[in-house]
Amino acid sequence: MEAGNSDKATHLCILTHGMWGKPLHLQHLKETLSKQYPSGELYVFAPNSNAEYLTYDGIETGAERVTHEVEAKIAELTAAGAKLEKISIAGYSLGGLVARYVVGLLHKNGVFDTLEPTNFTTFATPHLGTRAHGTGYGGAFWNNLGAKTLSASGAQMFLADSFRNTGKPLLSTLADPNSIFIQGLKRFKRKSVYANTLNDRSVPYYTACITRVDPFVDLDAVDLHYLEGQAPEEEVILDPETPVTAKKTPQIALTLYQRSSRSLTNVPFYALLTVLLPIGATFFLVNSGIQSFRSAARMKLHEEGKAGITTHKYRMPLLEDARAMQDRVYEQLNNNQQEEYLPTPPPEPVSSSSSASSSSTQLPSEKNLARQQSKKNHSPWPTLALNDHQFAMIDGLDSVGLIKYPCHIDQVRHTHAAIVVRSERSSYPQGRAVVQHWASNFIL
Repeated sequence: MEAGNSDKATHLCILTHGMWGKPLHLQHLKETLSKQYPSGELYVFAPNSNAEYLTYDGIETGAERVTHEVEAKIAELTAAGAKLEKISIAGYSLGGLVARYVVGLLHKNGVFDTLEPTNFTTFATPHLGTRAHGTGYGGAFWNNLGAKTLSASGAQMFLADSFRNTGKPLLSTLADPNSIFIQGLKRFKRKSVYANTLNDRSVPYYTACITRVDPFVDLDAVDLHYLEGQAPEEEVILDPETPVTAKKTPQIALTLYQRSSRSLTNVPFYALLTVLLPIGATFFLVNSGIQSFRSAARMKLHEEGKAGITTHKYRMPLLEDARAMQDRVYEQLNNNQQEEYLPTPPPEPVSSSSSASSSSTQLPSEKNLARQQSKKNHSPWPTLALNDHQFAMIDGLDSVGLIKYPCHIDQVRHTHAAIVVRSERSSYPQGRAVVQHWASNFIL
């Protein structure tokens, strides 16, 4: 999927789709951007080499495929007469992680020495992975299931892999300040992320917005602050500086009628879920087993250079960087062992009585750790129970200078598809507002 004049183009924009995705899912991004800049100078391109079930094969493999395709497209456009000067990249969901890996490869291979890195954006991307917090049995079961049912990509997103010789997950390497990935990311003029505040069951707010806290756990306890300049009927993007503040008045408990009304609205959904979940789960597990088997075969061919890509072109520089990080990584993990898990309570209520009751189950040492991390994050909300790798990822990515846009899409039940208008539905007007904001702030 592509748009633009191959002979007039001076700016190449790459779009990368998510898990099980395909270029068509990013059609609205392409159309909005092309409409915003109709002169033909901007050439929008969505690679197709890592589509649908190929996304099982891991972030590294997918990124090498996409990089190979991007380099071929640059050569093709240049041969057609285009005088490319700039390059931008936008990734959706898993595609944002693939995009970050691609950035490192393009940076290392010298592409950014001839094309100026201009815009980098992710939409609903699990930058910190998708593992469940805490040490409970439910979280452990989910983390093991997710890591083992989505082949290499599952292991990487659930932080269950060990990348090359580093002894740590691939996502940790992607966020290491000394890696080619962070070095490449820093070269972009504008770097932004868009994250759903609620109802994103695929990529929760904390991991998409790269943060230690989630102030949107209880919307009744906070005031939202929208970014200025949005029409009242299209308000969806919150102010990156102060997206939310705690309500100054004590939260009033819902009446029995209000609680019943809220519950009843979900009855049809949960009834349908009860019927479909066993069927869907069985199909998912069987299909995941089949796809993981096929994925392993594809990755073997890819590693052996039999899949049409010369992998050593993308591997040797990374391997050298990875080896150089080992000693520093080992020391960092040893120094931070005591902080591996932190409590994950809801935001602290304003009233002292509520605060006392909500924190009664926490150990004193846990509360102290939560306060320390919250102070580090300059936030009044308690810190999520992330692990050491995830806290390090936040620090590494925060060094890049990202603009983080929380997106409060509240008109649909599942916002993961809505944020990029993955399909042309009339129920996605708030997603269209998000995409338009991105296009309007895109540097040509």
